[in-house]
Amino acid sequence: MPTNRLIEKEKVGTYAAAMFDAANTAGGEQAVLEVRNQIEQVIKLMRSNMDLSTALVNVDYTPEERHQLVSSVFADSNPAFREVMAVMAERGDAQLLPRVFESYGDELAEKLDTIVVDVTTVVPLDGQLRETIKKKAEADLGKKVVLNEKIDKSILGGIIMSAGSKRIDASVLSQLAHARSVLKDRTDGGESQ
Repeated sequence: MPTNRLIEKEKVGTYAAAMFDAANTAGGEQAVLEVRNQIEQVIKLMRSNMDLSTALVNVDYTPEERHQLVSSVFADSNPAFREVMAVMAERGDAQLLPRVFESYGDELAEKLDTIVVDVTTVVPLDGQLRETIKKKAEADLGKKVVLNEKIDKSILGGIIMSAGSKRIDASVLSQLAHARSVLKDRTDGGESQ
């Protein structure tokens, strides 16, 4: 089993490096960031569309058919992403995409000294807040930071930030959930004694 994990880890690293290097060569940092965002979108798509996820690893399809499927479905994607993803599907490795995404982030940090910080808010950031967040993140992380801004009306207010495996959730929704939990703990055990 350890050998399989090592082989899988090497595959993940190879796919991420190939994707990163192709994007960087073709379009520099802008293309690298575009591919990162496309990987993230496809992971979400694969999680929500079981037909696509199943088809990408289905042994009933030939490797060539899986390759062609990716080439067709992701025809408008960056070629660096599309081609590596097609090879992954061809080899039955499409399920490794979330791990490739993590490894791709490592490539970005190592080779461009840059970290992408995903910032989710209920309204768009203004210029001043954007700069404040960016400067604080750069100081904390010790690298150049690129913000990937997302709008999510369901968080009610506040902000959610994540960089790699680190996550800060200061949304109103999470604060309400925390307050609810504290109140429940007090009514369930502490107050009646």
